[in-house]
Amino acid sequence: MKSGSNLEKILAEGKFAVTGELGPPRGANAGTIKDKAQHLKGMVDSVNITDNQTAVVRMSSMAASTLLVKEGMEPNYQMVCRDRNRIAMQSDILGAYALGIRNMLCLSGDHQLFGDHPKSRKVFDIDSIQLVSMVKKMRDEGKFLNGEEIADPPRMFIGAAANPFGEPYEFRVHRLAKKIEAGADFIQTQCIYNMERFREWIKQANDMGLTEKVYILAGVTPMKALGMARYMQKNVPGMDVPDWVIKRLQGVEKKKQAGEGIAICCEQIEEFREMKGVAGVHLMAIEWEHRVPEIVEKAGLLPRPTV
Repeated sequence: MKSGSNLEKILAEGKFAVTGELGPPRGANAGTIKDKAQHLKGMVDSVNITDNQTAVVRMSSMAASTLLVKEGMEPNYQMVCRDRNRIAMQSDILGAYALGIRNMLCLSGDHQLFGDHPKSRKVFDIDSIQLVSMVKKMRDEGKFLNGEEIADPPRMFIGAAANPFGEPYEFRVHRLAKKIEAGADFIQTQCIYNMERFREWIKQANDMGLTEKVYILAGVTPMKALGMARYMQKNVPGMDVPDWVIKRLQGVEKKKQAGEGIAICCEQIEEFREMKGVAGVHLMAIEWEHRVPEIVEKAGLLPRPTV
């Protein structure tokens, strides 16, 4: 499958990929996207554009992705199942491809009760695994979900998410297998802090032969401060922040905690580069995009490959 995706080419050539992330603004100013994008340009191979993350209203993922294309960068267009039925989803996929978007990440979406419109009606017409399958059907068979032919199919490079830290742990790798079977080309994981559990998960994936069927990008998020680490440990579902991270940040003065968080992130990336089954990293530095060049440089990930 050739989607025209730069990310796909880099992964297919066996080069260690780096993807970034950019959260659209809570307003209609296109300049906000352009300003954030400048910190990521030349630093990452593709940029995830989130889709109303945390169920909070933001500029649409498709619009922000299109603005990124105009900046000469490659977006990874996110779509969640929470807000659209299958008609709207297929329509948006066609539109996104027509606008030059070549990567797509299929997600369930955060529950609306946790967002800024808790009384909004959820859709969830299909789930994230079914969304992956639908995009694959549109691409490979050239058919809509109802079986009708598509005149010009969207050749998307299809991504999905995985959380090695959700309970029950033993189910996690089997859920990964389902997403691969549905048609995922690449996987981006939840941000990783518990390295021991991640090593166990990737070993299971290797043993089951899953890493030979899909490209796995390990998720990393630099800790900005001790307060962020404590909050994520106690309040974010599915997040596994071990005590050693808390203790390490406690060991440095407040003004140096951000630097220590970046140091931890770079150490993780160094291990991921040598880890069997890991094809790259997904660097999530939301609202901290200006620190991405520093992280990528310190982690020895420059220059980025050209394909």
